[in-house]
Amino acid sequence: MTLRETVIGQACTSDEQGIRLALELAGLAAQDGEVPVGAVLVKEGVVIAAGRNAPIAQHDPTAHAEIATLRSAAQALGNYRLDGCTLYVTLEPCPMCAGAMLHARVPRVVFGATDEKTGAAGSVVNLFAEPRLNHQTDIQGGVLAEECGAALSDFFRERRKQQRSAALAAHPLREDALRTPDKAFAVLADYPWPAHYVSDLPALAGLRLHYLDEGPQNAPRTWLLLHDASQWSYAYRHMIPALLANGDRVIAPDLVGFGKSDKPKKEGAHSPQWHQQILRELVERLDLRNVVLVVQGQGGSIGLPLLRDAPDRFVGALVLNVDEHQPSNPAERAALEAPFPDKGHRAAQRAFARWMLENPPVEVDTTVARLSIDHFIPEHGADVAKHAVEYFAHF
Repeated sequence: MTLRETVIGQACTSDEQGIRLALELAGLAAQDGEVPVGAVLVKEGVVIAAGRNAPIAQHDPTAHAEIATLRSAAQALGNYRLDGCTLYVTLEPCPMCAGAMLHARVPRVVFGATDEKTGAAGSVVNLFAEPRLNHQTDIQGGVLAEECGAALSDFFRERRKQQRSAALAAHPLREDALRTPDKAFAVLADYPWPAHYVSDLPALAGLRLHYLDEGPQNAPRTWLLLHDASQWSYAYRHMIPALLANGDRVIAPDLVGFGKSDKPKKEGAHSPQWHQQILRELVERLDLRNVVLVVQGQGGSIGLPLLRDAPDRFVGALVLNVDEHQPSNPAERAALEAPFPDKGHRAAQRAFARWMLENPPVEVDTTVARLSIDHFIPEHGADVAKHAVEYFAHF
């Protein structure tokens, strides 16, 4: 038996009781994604009809709670004239519903919350008080107004949250940025991990940041892997399995302008401070703890300041000094170049190169454990990872 069926036949001896019964129907509408408005019609102290909003489900703009209730009552009584009845509804009627009530000769209407946008019982217009109409209806508003209003506010708050989540999931591309097509990454050797994206960090301002997130979130250790200006997260494809085999968590972002992340068109959009702020916000968003920071080449100028800024989150730093090296495998060379189909996608690389010429290498004094590896080659990543796991196990 539906809630509507259980409501019909119930005794109703007060305005508050009538609105509470209508609120139950409003809740049913909300569960189905409809605006939570419910209504009941009472005659001689008994509910004879009930309805709730259903325009979405029924593809019917007239399927308001009041209309459904009026139709049900007319069928129950065998008469479209609803003399001697009181209609209870959780929201002030709109002009359409108010007109239907007047045509039905409903003598009394009681509602809960006011509707400042379409209310036809005094908020926008008052059809019920129009003296030129041949029927007047007694109106009582504000019964359980706070509860009725809260039901609507909660519904729209949740719907806005869902809409924001849907928009974020879509990650629309900004006009001042480029995005490498997914087909460029369709076949990558030794890179099987699913993509994660975020675009609502304040510093991103809507740009999409890609990152890998593998291993248990409650792992005893997390490795934050930052690539250099000639690479992207693909460069860590040999290290990641070895770190995961130790039961650790691995986070490998593509800095904005690299890999699967969005790429601002102008070099001037990039600065070390901006990239550092994005990483700070990502670390906080993911609530990373017991982190070993891993940096390559120019990635050190971006990542190493994090050790100073968030010392409670980091336990160590692995610095990989990268030699100029191109993989011998053509497929791997193509994979490293995949994010950059043309020079327009390389603004970040040009900006990084300029920083290196204009600024000395970053040195950050910290108390965390530090391990440096010279002449690092990505193909040797598994061995380096095993060595790092053993080294940082003591800290």
